[in-house]
Amino acid sequence: MPVEHAAIIGAGISGLTAALSLSRRGISSDIFEQAGELTEVGAGLQVSPNASRILAELGILDGLSKVWLEPETIRLISGSSLRQLAAVPAGTFARQRWGAPYGVLHRSTLQKTLLAAVEADPLCRLHLGIRMESALPDFERDADAVIGADGVWSKLRQLVPGSPSPRFSGNIAYRFTIAETEAPGFLDRQSVCAFLGGSAHLVCYPLRETANFNMVAITAGNSAPQAWQSEPTAEQRAELRKRFSGWNAAIVSLFDQRRKLTFWPLFETSAGAWQDGRKTVLIGDAAHAMMPFAAQGAAMAIEDAYELAVFLSNRPAAEAIKLFESHRAPRIAKLRQRGAFNRFAYHAKGPIRIGRDLVLGLKPPQSLAADLDWIYGYRALRLP
Repeated sequence: MPVEHAAIIGAGISGLTAALSLSRRGISSDIFEQAGELTEVGAGLQVSPNASRILAELGILDGLSKVWLEPETIRLISGSSLRQLAAVPAGTFARQRWGAPYGVLHRSTLQKTLLAAVEADPLCRLHLGIRMESALPDFERDADAVIGADGVWSKLRQLVPGSPSPRFSGNIAYRFTIAETEAPGFLDRQSVCAFLGGSAHLVCYPLRETANFNMVAITAGNSAPQAWQSEPTAEQRAELRKRFSGWNAAIVSLFDQRRKLTFWPLFETSAGAWQDGRKTVLIGDAAHAMMPFAAQGAAMAIEDAYELAVFLSNRPAAEAIKLFESHRAPRIAKLRQRGAFNRFAYHAKGPIRIGRDLVLGLKPPQSLAADLDWIYGYRALRLP
């Protein structure tokens, strides 16, 4: 018989979205989170149309649309000359072409909105301060399905034979914010901008709800310890500036020694099983943590959560989670390939960089948009 009750491990974006998606199909859930309270973590987040379409179905998009920014364009810019290389229209164009908006916001804004919806839903029960170690607590054993939404360092993965393993990606993210009132003029107040250069790139976009620019510099880096976020050491700051040597001086000045930066080693997961063939299944970063080069990490977690609920609503758990994995895995694999290609293109040097700039300059905006149709135009499975 179809699933009637699920236990969800983790109250991040994927876990809360899963709870709401299950509720829409009449399935109750208990969400277990090890943190004693849900605090603000991370910084900016891009929500592309493939994900915002799902948030609309869950009834929370209107609230987000009141506070987020729908960028006019997504721009690729030379990190040395500040010359625009290419631009994909967004804003109204995104709504018309892909049927849903493209928005940028603070991660905590999305989590708070999801949390409020979960707390108002009688089929969802949130339990904070519950730590899972080597086995499931007794109150989770009665669930028809157990969903691991506990991120790249998932504890639930140990219950799935042959599951993925976390590994350092070889990339470091340095995150920081700049108040709009202090931001230099070359930072576009209405667009998402990616400045490209050898071995590094810098993503910038405004956050309306905090009146800041979200800034993320991503570079190659040496192996780093397991860490969520920390203050960079003097050596790590020096390495950051080294990676941006040769860039425009106006960009390099953004990494001022007085500025508060967050050092964020980027971990991904290896290939592996997402489900145990019985009732335990992994979603989001727990199943397939990936690099941010396609800006689809959160979107894939949202898609996972929504589509898993569809499968669980009309099939027994064992059958549903197998079908879910076989359905989702090809899309995740294709996005990993796209992310690897973007990393190669964004961090290109020498003749490859020159060729990249020429190719991008020859592509009209409509052609660039068409190349994104399979990502942004994706429509998640729905009930028959």
